[in-house]
Amino acid sequence: MEAPYARLEQVEPGIGRMLAHNPSAFTYFGTQTYLVGEHELAVIDPGPDLPEHLDALEQAIGGRDVIAIMCTHTHRDHSPAARPLADRTGAPIIGCAPLALESVGPRADASFDGDYAPERVLEDGDAVEVDGERIVAVATPGHTSNHLCFAHGDALFSGDHVMGWSTTVVVPPDGDMAAYMQSLDKLRQRDDRVYYPAHGGAVTNPQQYVRHLMGHRMQREKQILRLVAERPRAVPDIVANAYPGLDPRLVTAAGGSVLAHLLDLQRRGLVEQAGDEWTTA
Repeated sequence: MEAPYARLEQVEPGIGRMLAHNPSAFTYFGTQTYLVGEHELAVIDPGPDLPEHLDALEQAIGGRDVIAIMCTHTHRDHSPAARPLADRTGAPIIGCAPLALESVGPRADASFDGDYAPERVLEDGDAVEVDGERIVAVATPGHTSNHLCFAHGDALFSGDHVMGWSTTVVVPPDGDMAAYMQSLDKLRQRDDRVYYPAHGGAVTNPQQYVRHLMGHRMQREKQILRLVAERPRAVPDIVANAYPGLDPRLVTAAGGSVLAHLLDLQRRGLVEQAGDEWTTA
């Protein structure tokens, strides 16, 4: 498939999507930026600071008033374009809280954006009004502690919390499996019609898909418990047995998710750690 980089696609009335040219094993074809509104606009997940992406966004915006530049979280494939786009449009940066850790995640592009500085931080239930319609923040910690989704009518912009092509990476110290599962359950109880994720296609069966994601994580937890019950195991040993044939580029990420499961299980008193090895409690 030829990815439609730097080209605005109208996914439904009042919602446009533009793909940034930052493909990887973790971003699929790249980060998707959404333009929401018609006369006024909100820009959701402006993406990486790539000149061709910013130029295309500026052209797509035209002379319209940008009410807000909104970031779901501050990984470097999501928020670095916020400040240069704000400089070009005069729009305020509104959305998730700043969060910058020295080291998090298995890849360079997932490190946090230390330059992100919003004019306004949205808490759960806070809203921005565009064209007379509200875009409401839905707090969904887990992938990162500052992650927000944004609800607009019956559409939800799900960032990296729910993606359209892969399961979400949850990597300690900031990624938290218990919080991620709670946030999935929060979405399961909503009645959104469609999710527009930052990576991958639209999710048109949201509640069913979220139940699938929750079931997948519960099965992974059972698998990890079974492996450490057999004998004490370090994380790389668990990954080798739980993810046969895994793409080598994803081994570190899988290790992060396994560790997130183990830390959650440890808090619940089901496993314990001795040095680098884990076993059932």
